[in-house]
Amino acid sequence: MAKNIQSLERAAAMLRLLAGGERRLGLSDIASSLGLAKGTAHGILRTLQAEGFVEQDVASGRYQLGAELLRLGNSYLDVHELRARALVWTDDLARSSGESVHLGVLHQHGVLVIHHVFRPDDSRQVLEVGAMQPLHSTALGKVLSAYDPVAHSEAVEVERKAYTARTVTALDDFEELLDLTRARGWAADVEETWEGVASVAAPIHDRRRMPVGAVAITGAVERVCDGGELRSELIAAVRECARAVSRDLGAGRF
Repeated sequence: MAKNIQSLERAAAMLRLLAGGERRLGLSDIASSLGLAKGTAHGILRTLQAEGFVEQDVASGRYQLGAELLRLGNSYLDVHELRARALVWTDDLARSSGESVHLGVLHQHGVLVIHHVFRPDDSRQVLEVGAMQPLHSTALGKVLSAYDPVAHSEAVEVERKAYTARTVTALDDFEELLDLTRARGWAADVEETWEGVASVAAPIHDRRRMPVGAVAITGAVERVCDGGELRSELIAAVRECARAVSRDLGAGRF
């Protein structure tokens, strides 16, 4: 069995100590509470401070949790709030459309699926929560790339792989797709990522009107498309679902 790394255990204990206190703590308080030598505690605090996880009050010299740790915590809460707010609406969307519904957020260099509602029939399906999808070819990814500057940078700065003959890989053509996505408020993926599969997605915004995710309907081309084009009622349904979740997150009307 692999041994735990002592310095990380001590840093974690230090963060828990600071999180549990109602005031800033001095070096002596921290070292005494954790049973550490002052030199050891100071070295860990300096590292945490350099990473933004701990801040030191200039006047008193005491320590408190830093903004970076709080930002990470808010990011975690935002994802879970998004999923919680979307549960009812995505269930309704799957039921009304008869297709699978995915909720995705930007993660590293792709789209992380954080919620998946199965197609409401008796077919065998695989849960895709935790799966990663590419930014440049999927409907979820295009929506995020169109509305989120960070996602846009991720999509344009990496090599865009051709998954099928329909995948758009040239930068100019991809930028045109993003312009179209912003103009109409939704994105499509018709056999650009998987043969025989089509998808339509729309953006979800939070109370600051910032893009925090996207919702998509995904299914077989013959069901999702009509005459080679996405069915208009499915586009309308996805957009209304995205608006409903956005309103629940405090974004108001779009």
